[in-house]
Amino acid sequence: MAAPSSSIRTLHLTKNKGLKRIFSGIQPTGIPHLGNYLGAITNWVKLQEECSSVLYSIVDLHSLTTPREPTVLRTNILDITAALLACGINPQQCFLFQQSQVPEHAELSWILGCFTSIPRLQHFPQWKIKNANQMNEGTVGLFTYPVLQAADILLYKSTHVPVGEDQVLHLELTQDTARRFNKKYGEFFPVPKAILTPAKKVKSLRDPSSKMSKSDPQRLATVAITDSPDEIKLKFRKAVTDFTSEVTYEPDHRPGVSNLVAIHSAIAGLSKEEVVHQSIGLDTAHYKAVVAEAVIEKLAPIRSEFKRLKEDRSYLEKVLQTGAEKAKELAAPVYLEVKRLVGLH
Repeated sequence: MAAPSSSIRTLHLTKNKGLKRIFSGIQPTGIPHLGNYLGAITNWVKLQEECSSVLYSIVDLHSLTTPREPTVLRTNILDITAALLACGINPQQCFLFQQSQVPEHAELSWILGCFTSIPRLQHFPQWKIKNANQMNEGTVGLFTYPVLQAADILLYKSTHVPVGEDQVLHLELTQDTARRFNKKYGEFFPVPKAILTPAKKVKSLRDPSSKMSKSDPQRLATVAITDSPDEIKLKFRKAVTDFTSEVTYEPDHRPGVSNLVAIHSAIAGLSKEEVVHQSIGLDTAHYKAVVAEAVIEKLAPIRSEFKRLKEDRSYLEKVLQTGAEKAKELAAPVYLEVKRLVGLH
């Protein structure tokens, strides 16, 4: 095996704090929204500071489970790259790369798929929901994408994976797959552990009973991190609340106002109690404006940096190319050893 590049040596020699290697991925499905930013991306920025070996992948192979035009997908890949960089992801502190540029992801997925039963995949709630949405004509890719997720993680012998509650089942499949492989071929893959961070669940501004989503048909429901100040003000002004003017945090009884408080809390770095206390005397109409201004202030530098990066396509492509080269240096020897263990090499 060739000696690791200086970039990899540097990454491994920095501080560790007990986290050996982190892997996480994000699909290129458009500009991240406020929920993506507060729920995942801010955590990614923090983790790159705390761990010596961090890989963040733009999982474009996963995005093929939902049909989209090639030109749209290519644009989305560069958009999410620019967005992550604008939010603080630093290619000098992590490996940021495009999944499909490291073919070992798909190749390992096939091998791991041969260790995975059909009934196990049929039990995933995401399959049941998406298959129903596609009129029971879900594709093989949609059915087996949890196996590809397992390959994404195990390919780098990752020890920790930041996940939301809705992804715990997928990580359990990865853990079980690692155990099955190790039982048959000897201890090889670490069994990765979940990093469950305090959930910052951002709800739709138009329907606080559901999560904020890029695919929401209501234009005013979702705040993109690149929205203009006027767009943000309008969306918060139109946010669903209730007929009580006082600002309180009661998710079960006042979901709309509580969603605003949760957003304000996460943006300002304050507890919900502190936010509510600061809002004494404000009615909900004025409070919407306060939250909007806090969001505008937080997102302004991100929006500006995103715009600058979008104009430098060659730089974005270079970041992804360099990241893929670094990731492949880690992935290739692992996959080569897997091939040897199973008898393919």
